[in-house]
Amino acid sequence: MTQLTPSVNSNDNIYGNPAAPIELVEYGDYECPYCGRAYPIVKNIKQQLGNELKFVFRNFPLKKIHPHAVLAAVATEAAGLQGRFWDMHDMVFEHQDALDEERIRGFAQQLGLNSRRFEQDLQLKSLADKVDQDFESGLRSGVNKTPTFFINGKKYEGSWRGSVLIEHLKSLLAEPMDKPASQPA
Repeated sequence: MTQLTPSVNSNDNIYGNPAAPIELVEYGDYECPYCGRAYPIVKNIKQQLGNELKFVFRNFPLKKIHPHAVLAAVATEAAGLQGRFWDMHDMVFEHQDALDEERIRGFAQQLGLNSRRFEQDLQLKSLADKVDQDFESGLRSGVNKTPTFFINGKKYEGSWRGSVLIEHLKSLLAEPMDKPASQPA
């Protein structure tokens, strides 16, 4: 079983309860049709598990086959600098077939972002580096396709389609947690 490298940290955009018993990390590409199909499934998981889930999306743009994937990834990170990462994440996935620069700028306007700041932030080397670091961490973690999921730091090899992933996550919640070793009195 492949381990998530590095583990979730302060560089990640975290959705949900940071102390949740289930940590789900997705390596995805905003232009990937499979990630587009996984998006509503993950959205449903976030709704169903609520406080029991910490979700992280890491960028894994397949730029050779998806020409707008890097721009979309940098745009979500730029929106994150204005506290709107998850809103842009949703907007991009919900308009996956329209990710050119003009449309991305339109999404920023629709979200009410400061357009001038957004334009400047799109050019930041630090955001391009963050996308590259996510991609590199995916390679180190054994990601070879999108989407790839990690549950509590371990690569998930099962199906994410339909209700398979949510049922698997629910089964993990139903398992008794490891009991701490007894402390001497």
